[in-house]
Amino acid sequence: MMLLYQLAIQLFSLSYWIFSFFNKKAKMGCDGRKETFAILQEKRNYDQKLVWFHAASLGEFEQGRPLLEKIRTQHPDYQILLTFFSPSGYEIRKNYPLADIVCYLPLDSVKNAKRFIELARPNQVFFIKYEFWFNFLKELTDKKIPTYYIAAIFRPNQYFFKWHGRFLQPFLKKITHYFVQNDTSKKQLERIGIGQVSVVGDPRIDRVFEIAKKPNLYPTIADFCGQKPVLVIGSSWEKDEAILMPFINENTDWKFIIAPHEIHKNHLQNIENQCIKKIIRFSNLEKNGDADVLLIDNIGMLSSLYQFGKIAYIGGGFGAGIHNTLEPMAYNLPVIFGTNYQKFEEANAMISAGGAFSIASKEDFGTIFKQLEIAENWKAASLQIQRYINENVGATDKILDHLKLLKSR
Repeated sequence: MMLLYQLAIQLFSLSYWIFSFFNKKAKMGCDGRKETFAILQEKRNYDQKLVWFHAASLGEFEQGRPLLEKIRTQHPDYQILLTFFSPSGYEIRKNYPLADIVCYLPLDSVKNAKRFIELARPNQVFFIKYEFWFNFLKELTDKKIPTYYIAAIFRPNQYFFKWHGRFLQPFLKKITHYFVQNDTSKKQLERIGIGQVSVVGDPRIDRVFEIAKKPNLYPTIADFCGQKPVLVIGSSWEKDEAILMPFINENTDWKFIIAPHEIHKNHLQNIENQCIKKIIRFSNLEKNGDADVLLIDNIGMLSSLYQFGKIAYIGGGFGAGIHNTLEPMAYNLPVIFGTNYQKFEEANAMISAGGAFSIASKEDFGTIFKQLEIAENWKAASLQIQRYINENVGATDKILDHLKLLKSR
C-alpha cells in the first residue's frame, strides 16, 4: 500500500506539472518549488536552532501565526522556517518579517523529503490543521525530530481512518503530539490508539481577537456608513453575489460593504453591473463618498472592515467551503453563509447555538435577514458569538504550556 502511495504522489506531481501549463497558480507553484533548496542553502544558519511551521495556504497560516509569533518573541535566537503548499499563501506571505526563511514545501517524494530535512535540520516542526505528507512525516519521525499538529480536526471520513488508508496509521502514531480543536477529534484519534492528544481549540481565535482590539480605523469608510446599519460581505464569490444582489438592490435601510474574494477586473465589473444602486470602489471613495454600496478593490482590509458591520455574510459556502467566519465573530457579529460549512468547527458550533445561519437561496437569506433586523433576535445571536469567542480564546498559551510540560518530562 505504501508503494501505491508513492505512485499516487508521482501521478500527482505529473498532473500538477501538466496543469501548470494551463493554470497561473499551478505554474507559480511549480516555478517556486524549483527555488526551495537554493533558498534553504542560502539562508539556513546551522549555528542557530530552527523551528519549522508548515501551512497549506493563507488560512492555515493564520491559524498557526499566533504560535509562531509567540515562539519568535520567546526565542529570538532561533531561526523560523515557514513553508507553504499553495501559491495563494506563499505569494502573500513570502516576505513575512517574523520568519527567517519562507519557501514552498517540495512535493512529497522520498528524495525531496530526505533532501529538504537534511538542509533544514529542524529542531521542532509544526504542521497546521490538515497537512499530512507521509514521506516527510516518515523522515521526521525516523530522525526523532519532535513533530506536532496544531489546530487539527479529525473526522471519520478522512482517508487514513478508512480501510484503504489504515496503512498510514503507524505514521500518525509516531507524531509527538496533537493539539486538536475539539473533543470529537480527540476521540477519533483515540479509537486508533493515539493518546498523545490535547484539546486546546483554534489558535486563530487568538489572532482575530487581537486584531479586533486594534482595527485599522478607515475614517472615509466610517463617513460612508453614516448612521445606517451595515451588512459586510466578506470573501464573496459569484454564486454568493447572485443570491445577495437582488436583496441589496431592493433594500433602502442598510448600507453594504462588499469585499470579494477575487478582485480581478472582470469580477469587480460584474458586481458593478449587477448593482442598480449607487456603488463606489474603495479606491475612489475619497473623491466621492455618496453611495449605498462600497466595493473593496484591494486585498488586506477585510479583517478590519467588520468593525463597521451589524451583520456579516461570509462567502465560499456555495463552493469549496466558507472563508474566515472568526474575523466577524471577533466583533460579535451574527454570521450568515452558504451550505458548505461542515468542516469548520466554529461554524458548526455557532449554528447550533444560534449565532450563525446557513442559507441555500435568496429566499433563505431574506428570511434570516428579516429575523436579525429584530433587535431582540440580533442581540441573542450576538451574545452567542461573544460567548464562543470568550470561551475559546487562549489556545496559543495552552499549546505553549503543553510544550513546556512535554519538554520537562
